[in-house]
Order: sequence, then C-alpha cells, then structure tokens
Amino acid sequence: MSDPVDNDPLHLEQQVCFALSVAARSVVAVYRPLLEPMGLTHPQYLVMLALWQHAPLSVRRLSDLLQLDPGTLSPLLKRLEAIGYLHRERDRADERSLAVTLTPRGRELREEALTIPPAVVERLGLPIEELRSLHAALTTVIAAAK
Repeated sequence: MSDPVDNDPLHLEQQVCFALSVAARSVVAVYRPLLEPMGLTHPQYLVMLALWQHAPLSVRRLSDLLQLDPGTLSPLLKRLEAIGYLHRERDRADERSLAVTLTPRGRELREEALTIPPAVVERLGLPIEELRSLHAALTTVIAAAK
C-alpha cells in the first residue's frame, strides 16, 4: 500500500525547494557562532573565502564567483572595508572597474578562519564523505537550475 504523501506532488515535505531552504538556513546557523568572533556574517565570510583564494579581484569577477548581483555585493564590500578587511579602489588599467584587495588584517584573518571548516564538520556530525557527496549533488543541482 502506498503512502498518500508519496502521491501528492504538492506535499510540503516532498518539495526539493523546501528541503534546500531549511537545510541552507540550518547550516548557516551552524556557522553563525563561529563567525561572530571574527565580526563576519555568512555572506561576508563567502566574500572573504573568494578573496583569500583569488585576490585581487574586480567587483564584477567577485560577483560572478559568488553568483551574487553587484547590488547585493556592494553593501557586503562596504561593511568589510569599514571593519578593515579589504580595500576597494579604481583599477588603474580600467577606471570603470573597482578592484578589491585584502588588507594585511584581512589576510591575517585567514589563519583564524582555518578553524571554521573542521568546526562545522564536527557540529554537523556527518562523515566527511557524506558532506563531499552532498556538495557534489548540490553542485549538480546548481548547474541544472541554470
């Protein structure tokens, strides 16, 4: 006998969007207490991750990497600049472009941030293989949704 829930395509618990939304909020909540001592929100942490890997970056390139529109990214950058983690300046090669660079304080923050991934894994309590598999599946979903 089949479960009536399985046959209802509009059942809340059947929705991929619902599971992704709740999972995203839940995982971000795990990061919050780890990021607070650094003065970072989760979106700001993502900006810093991109800069630690690729700086210097144009705002446009950073926007592409993070898959955020520049209007959403701009306030994040202003706040990170105000707390001394990055600097924005006109690109000398292209005055229309803003270049984002890390300050020495922003580069130093990377050492402190190295504690975050293992702390998140520990707090989630899932095997690293399962998290890697989840990451791969989500990456596939992201690509398919484009």
